[in-house]
Amino acid sequence: MKTWWTCNALVALALVAAGPALPQANLAKNLQITFVDTEGGAATLIVTPSGESLLIDTGYPVADRDAKRIFAAAQQAGLRKIDHLLISHFHDDHTGGHAALSRMIPIEHFYDHGDTLDDPDPQRLQADRKRLEGYRALVGSKRIIVKAGDMIPVQGVSALIVTSDGKMLDQTVNGGGPNPLCADAPQMSQAAGENAHMVGVLLGYNNFTYLNLIDLDWYQEMQLVCPINKVGMVSVFQMSRHGSSDGANSPALLGAIQPQVVVVPNGPHKGFGQTDTRIQPLPVAGKPSTPYERNGYLRLAKNPGIEGIWQGHLSLLDTDPSHNTARDMIANFEDTPDCEGHAITASVAADGKFTMTNTRDGFSKSYAVRSRK
Repeated sequence: MKTWWTCNALVALALVAAGPALPQANLAKNLQITFVDTEGGAATLIVTPSGESLLIDTGYPVADRDAKRIFAAAQQAGLRKIDHLLISHFHDDHTGGHAALSRMIPIEHFYDHGDTLDDPDPQRLQADRKRLEGYRALVGSKRIIVKAGDMIPVQGVSALIVTSDGKMLDQTVNGGGPNPLCADAPQMSQAAGENAHMVGVLLGYNNFTYLNLIDLDWYQEMQLVCPINKVGMVSVFQMSRHGSSDGANSPALLGAIQPQVVVVPNGPHKGFGQTDTRIQPLPVAGKPSTPYERNGYLRLAKNPGIEGIWQGHLSLLDTDPSHNTARDMIANFEDTPDCEGHAITASVAADGKFTMTNTRDGFSKSYAVRSRK
């Protein structure tokens, strides 16, 4: 199968033996991605054409709601187990469902950034430590700590760790190169605690690419794409920090990766329309930051080359139709206990054509992967 990595040092983790190369005959099946609605948390289920699975995060723990939604997506995909579970960081909205999910379906391998916990807030640090200890007790010898440059050996795709435990990928992949947007790019102060230790993933399937930086903050995004864009252009970008426009999704990042489609894993009161006063602009070379679009949706919509924006929820913090995508591309509208939690899905063919679907109304739109310059 064609791959697009350009550096020689990318090897599968020795702790998990990679399977044989995917037979060409199996490529008749599509790569499937389900963006499970966790109402402002995160959980993304990836199933390769060979039937192997990678789950990124498990949402909130509340009443096992998100674990049940992930399990339903796994059943829909015909899975009897989760082969690989990546926990991006130890915040409640990302690791909260893993214990309940492990009781519903077997999980073979667990991946995370390691034991670093350093939130300056004592209460948050104590909560992070409690979640880490519970996670370690549950996963035992199935745990694998990843660093930037490692690959998760998922049969049929390339799953590259581009950031972990505060360190970024140190080589350029996927046609990346100098980023002219960095010269006077606006800068932000660094996020504290777990968001600084995020595990981010770049997935490749033939010419299709999917980037998920989860909650990586603006400050570290700049290290990933400035002055060199390490990750290249991508087909689908899962918007960071649930669609936050203060702490992530910098113009320099969006302009460098040039996503065709963006999926926003926001909640009704989280992400789009949310303000984070903990993140403050920093001067650039002694001058004020370059002006930039503050609204998260408009920042995307004004970015050249974006062909589609899909939202997990209508933002109830900012319901202005001009600050949200088209209604057919929004999976959920309500904020009620009986919210059905409709997902957004992507089905990716071997030839690069991919189709996004809103499971709420069945609305679909197809895209063809652009060639890289």
